[in-house]
Formats: sequence, C-alpha cells, structure tokens
Amino acid sequence: MNSTDLIPAPHSAYEPLSDARYPLDHRTLLDAGPGTEGAARWLRATVGAATGLPLAPGEADDNRVVLRVDPGIGHRLGPESYRIAVDGHAIRVDGGGPAGVFWAAQTLRQLLGPDAFRRAPIAARAEWTVPCGVIEDAPRFGWRGLMLDVARHFMPKGDLLAYLDLMAAHKLNVLHLHLTDDQGWRLEIRRYPRLTEVGSWRERTKFGHRDSPLWDERPHGGHYTQDDIREIVAYAAERHITVVPEIDIPGHSQAAIAAYPELGNADAVDTASLGVWTTWGVNPNVLSPADTTLRFYENVLDEVLELFPGTFVHIGGDECPKEQWRASPAAQARIRELGLADEDELQSWFVGHFGHWLAERGRRLIGWDEILEGTALEADPPEGVTAATKEAVGATGLAEGAVVSSWRGYAGGIAAARAGHDVVMCPKQQVYFDYRQAPGDDEPVPIGYVRTLEDVYRFEPVPPELTGAEAERVLGAQANVWTEVLEDRRRVDYQTFPRLAAFAEAVWSPLPPPLERDFAGFQARMTAHYARLDALGVDYRPPGGPLPWQRRPGVSGRPIDGSPPIV
Repeated sequence: MNSTDLIPAPHSAYEPLSDARYPLDHRTLLDAGPGTEGAARWLRATVGAATGLPLAPGEADDNRVVLRVDPGIGHRLGPESYRIAVDGHAIRVDGGGPAGVFWAAQTLRQLLGPDAFRRAPIAARAEWTVPCGVIEDAPRFGWRGLMLDVARHFMPKGDLLAYLDLMAAHKLNVLHLHLTDDQGWRLEIRRYPRLTEVGSWRERTKFGHRDSPLWDERPHGGHYTQDDIREIVAYAAERHITVVPEIDIPGHSQAAIAAYPELGNADAVDTASLGVWTTWGVNPNVLSPADTTLRFYENVLDEVLELFPGTFVHIGGDECPKEQWRASPAAQARIRELGLADEDELQSWFVGHFGHWLAERGRRLIGWDEILEGTALEADPPEGVTAATKEAVGATGLAEGAVVSSWRGYAGGIAAARAGHDVVMCPKQQVYFDYRQAPGDDEPVPIGYVRTLEDVYRFEPVPPELTGAEAERVLGAQANVWTEVLEDRRRVDYQTFPRLAAFAEAVWSPLPPPLERDFAGFQARMTAHYARLDALGVDYRPPGGPLPWQRRPGVSGRPIDGSPPIV
C-alpha cells in the first residue's frame, strides 16, 4: 500500500526513493492539538478498532501521530486542506481547519491498508505501517454531495449512519436527504402527527418501472423521529458532513395530502379519497396555493430548522403539474389576486414565498432547476443566455441567495449562474446513480442511459460555457440516488458503488479536462479500493458485472439507448 493507491487522488504526493515505512504499534501515542479532538476520537474509535491499537493520548519524541490545525495551510489552501508528513520519527498531520485534519485521517486509514477498514482486527499484528513521504491535499469544490431518496424506499437509520461513514471515507461533505414525496413522508413533525401516522406508509409498491405489471403487496414505510434526526445530524457533523433536508413544495406532495386533505386542491379533485401513492412517475396531486397551506408548511419548516442547523433547506420545486390549478376556482382566484400571468408564475410565487421566509431566518433556499420557471429571465435575460437555454429552463428571478440544483442537464445551472445565483451541478445524464451501469440484460431493473464507472470519472461539474465569476458560482456537484427501483440497502449499494468513488475524485481532485483524465490509472487504484469496500461490507457492482443475487430477472425497467445528450 502506498500513496499512489489513494482515492480520491491527492493534489500532490511525494515518497522517497527508498521503501521506508513508519510503524504504528501498541506504544504509538496520538498527540492531538486544539481543534483536532474530533479527528482523534474518530481515529481511536475506527482505526483503533480495526487495528487493535490503543492510540493513547500523549506526547513523545518519536512513535507518535501528531494532529495539529495550521492556520497557514488554511490561509493558503482552505479549511479542508491538509498536509501529512511521515518521516522516521512521527506521522505529522496538519490541517487548514478541523475538517482538514479529519480528511487527513481518512487518508491515513487508506495508507494503513484495507484491513484498517474493518470493525475489529482479523489477525494479531505487532505493528502497522505507512509509507514515508509527504502528501499535500485540498478539495476542488466545497459542495461534494450525495442525495439519498429515502421517501420512495425508506432507509433505516442504521443504514443512513453507515452511508455517512462511506461518504466520509470518500471525502464527501453534503448529504442531501429527500425526505418527502408522493410515496412517503419520512420526518416526524410534532405539530402534524398524521404526516407520519398516515403519510409514512403505503399499502403496496410497484415493483420495477411504473409500466411493470409486478407489485410488492407488502405495506412499505417508516420514518425518522426527531431524535433520530438529531442523532443523524450529530453523527454527520462529527464527520464534517452537512445534512440538507428536502421538503417537497408544491409538487410531489400526495403523501402530505393523504394525511391532511385540506392541503390539496379540494375544489378540483376529491382529496379526501387520496392515499399515499403506490406507483411511480409525475403525480398530478399538488398543493393548494391557499394561505392555510403556506402556514402549514411554515410550521413544518419551523421544526425542520430546529433539527437541521445547516445553511441550506431544499424545497424541491420540481415536476409540478398545473392541471389542478387550471381546474381550481380557488387557484385561479389566487392568480388574479396576485396579479400573476399564469400557473407558471403561481409556482414561482409559491417558491419565492418560502425563499423569502427562509432568508428572514438566516437560511438559504435550494431547489431543483424548475424553480427557475415563471420568473424574470424570460423578459430580461442575462447576457449570454440563449433562446435554447431559455426554452429549456424557463425564466429566472429567484430570491437573493437561492441556489439551483441543476438536474435536467447543465442548462439550468448555466442560466442560474449567469443570473448571479449559486449552483449545484447534478445533471441526470451524468450523475443519476439509479441509471444503469452497463448495457445488457443482466443489469437489475435497467433505468435510463448507461453511465459506466468511466463515464462518471469523466464527469465535469463546470461546463465550458461558464468562465470567470460565472464558473465560481458552481459550488460543486452531487450524485443523486433515486430509489423507485432500489428497494433496500443492497440495491442502493449496487447502484452507488463503485461509481461514488469515481464521483468523489471528480469533485475533490485537480483533474485535467474529461478526455485527458487517466482512467486506466484510476482503474489500477480501484484494485486497492475494492478491497476497502469489501472490508466495509459494501455490496458494490463487481467490475465483471452483477453477481447472481444482484440481478432482477423479469423485472422491467426503462432503459434508454445511445449516449446521453449534453444539455
């Protein structure tokens, strides 16, 4: 094991010509300076458990791991940067901030070898070694995210905590939790208990794509209590991961309407007859634009803000059909009352209301790129926004500080950045991990385009159309794991890994342009990384294709042939 096996690849690494290695044994001390206490706890609890080494606190002239926060490194490279120097006397870890020290600890575990990723020692070893040399590293982007859709298929708390560990191992720092949708409401809201009493359970589940004739007739559901969320958020914070909650508004809301029918457009549809949706697709049942609906969701968000202390709150805003608003006398009266042109502007008003509400409380709204629709870009586009881009993304005029998750392609992100808004790039054609990983009949429930490990490795978050200050609006990127056809943790593992390793390198490392990237070198480093994933118990897709129990014969998907468009 050496520094050339690291994933994601560091900014720079130097090893002496000799094969010198530094040993860690039962006498090795962990010398943790101010600001490094969290990384020290993690090293003792995780690496200590795997190696059987106590890593006792203390100072010594040699045989120690030294953790320090170095403001100089932080000033030069940022708070998530770090430097590891291993010589004949010590392992010295300097971070630009506490996060930098923690990411260095992740690198140190990789240097110790795959067995350092286990939960207990598998053999008696007198010592563990790391190669001598110097590694200096810092991330390319500040937003390195993973979106987990726990609304379509509930992911128990223990699985979420395991995924936080997997994210930390790949130096990812944002967990976007998709908590509500038509098929389930997963967050306890004490003021509105029916959201989980009713909204967190569905009678049965479509098995496969929505056109599949198959059903799983077992009820499906579950939710996180508020104490569960506090635990998840605290566990993430110990790993320098921010949890961003998503509460869908105004579409994708049938589970909420099933619990509280007054939230829907009762003058256009019999909302009292609606249950939690059991199939997939874009649902016509959307929220009513009434003041009582606004107050309801403000009360929901009051509790959300108490649970999630981070800056960002995701409100969805995507795939909101307008048919019910067109048929609703109350919605039409609302449009006239507000002086809006049409239902698109009504959606923009809906989103804008919560953007301002969150801003007044010191938070920032983030939403899918449909939040660009029905606003001011169409009338007065920023310089450089083409007619094609306008047609693709609608208009923009978001509240100051609002952020766009660009999922339908790059176009929404390009328009938002040019209009002065920050962007998280997550184009479905590139980083939707429910999309299949290879052609052929063996891939389980094949969805969308083929997105291979190499395709993800060549993903570039900043499109060439953006330069200078516009490019700086790209906060980073995230991979999205939608779970309509992912019924449990093993299926999520299969779709997510090993592609998450390639994504992590694309958002952390200073890679060349996509076509110039050394994928062969990455594949060679993956040999060591597969052993780490094995030690962690990840049910990833093997390089040779799915194992027999990973296939889903006879379950139809929705494969799309050809290469995905760059839009």
